[in-house]
Amino acid sequence: QAQLVESGGGLVQEGGSLRLSCAASGRTLNTYIMGWFRQSPGKEREFVAAISRSGYITSYTTSVKGRFTISRDNAKNMAYLQMNSLKPEDTAVYYCARAAGGLDYVSRDSSRYDYWGQGTQVTVSS
Repeated sequence: QAQLVESGGGLVQEGGSLRLSCAASGRTLNTYIMGWFRQSPGKEREFVAAISRSGYITSYTTSVKGRFTISRDNAKNMAYLQMNSLKPEDTAVYYCARAAGGLDYVSRDSSRYDYWGQGTQVTVSS
């Protein structure tokens, strides 16, 4: 059965960095688009970043462009989210998820993602 497990969250000061990892089991990762989403208390889950199956196409929400980098290692069945210059407003539970799609396609639509990890807490203090 497919499973996604996030790790790497924690408490960091404003301006710091964290690297989130998403380990996938089941079908090989290169058959799926990978996405990162986040949810803060009282807010809806929002799109953060996505990467195509090939790894060549990426998409970011405006607020993280230039600070976050999504990547993947299909050979290791891993996806990553490098987060730099963190801000208090980045505080949230971060989820990785997978979606079916073409080789060079990404999606910001959470309804396209069929498997989700349990989430990892990221807290940025000011």
